[in-house]
Amino acid sequence: MKITIIGTGGVGGYFGAKLAKAGHEVTFVARGQHLQAIREKGLLVKSIAGDIHVEQVLATDQITSIERADLVITAVKAWQIKEIREDIQQIIHSESMVLPLQNGVLAAKELSEVIPAENVLGGLCRIISKIESPGVINHFGVEPEIVFGELNKQHNARLDILSALFSEAGIKSKASRDIEADVWKKFISICVSALLAVTKTTYGEMCELKETYQMMTELLQEIYVVSQKAGVNIKPDFIEKTIGFIKSFPYDSTSSLTRDVWAGKPSEIDYQNGTVVRLAEQYGVDVPVNRFIYNCVLPMELKARNRSLKTI
Repeated sequence: MKITIIGTGGVGGYFGAKLAKAGHEVTFVARGQHLQAIREKGLLVKSIAGDIHVEQVLATDQITSIERADLVITAVKAWQIKEIREDIQQIIHSESMVLPLQNGVLAAKELSEVIPAENVLGGLCRIISKIESPGVINHFGVEPEIVFGELNKQHNARLDILSALFSEAGIKSKASRDIEADVWKKFISICVSALLAVTKTTYGEMCELKETYQMMTELLQEIYVVSQKAGVNIKPDFIEKTIGFIKSFPYDSTSSLTRDVWAGKPSEIDYQNGTVVRLAEQYGVDVPVNRFIYNCVLPMELKARNRSLKTI
């Protein structure tokens, strides 16, 4: 299968390397020194599950230079989907699958505004990883997994094809019967990332301190209420399970959004807690913790994007 990985960071680099190692024709889209290092030395994944080195790598910084991709996995930041969707449209064919692994709940919808909806799947991944240095990915937490499904909640042959593809590559995966609910479940849990950013804590530190632990619990409960207003099928015990999952993270681990905010880089805050705030307003729900966290990060986000604070 001809596979395109758009965004060769912690997510795209890891899963793309597994697929390439399994013998598929994988083209990686990357930029700058990272792209140069991949072209010169290949792609190295340092992983708690076993290192991977793909020596001969197809890599480019131009999506439109790729010919007829059968599977496109988008692993860029959530806010970059709108920047790449027209280019993706030019490299797919009628049977192509476009699988977004973005954080948030808007990626499939935003892709479908330009790309034929029948080509777009819903998807998410679980992994804690990052670019360690140019050409090197470090996977340091959570058993990697990809969850995918049809937006209309139907099961068909192409989901079986993807299941087999990931299985052969040694990637844990699940074909979801309700990808909307699964995407929302991850969305709820990742919105804790901004709390880490504001409190300057790791997951372990946040869970250790009574005050930040309480904020985390309230933040999650608020988003659950919004999900119910939106008609998403999530059971009431999900928050308790999510807290247990977060407690299992390595003590010193953080998230990509947290690290981006700390580094003064543009982040996914608008696609995480910002989305919660906007949906809460739409459904008439009060989300004081999420609103506080979003408003705290917003000035830093505007500075990172070189926008005037006067626009607030």
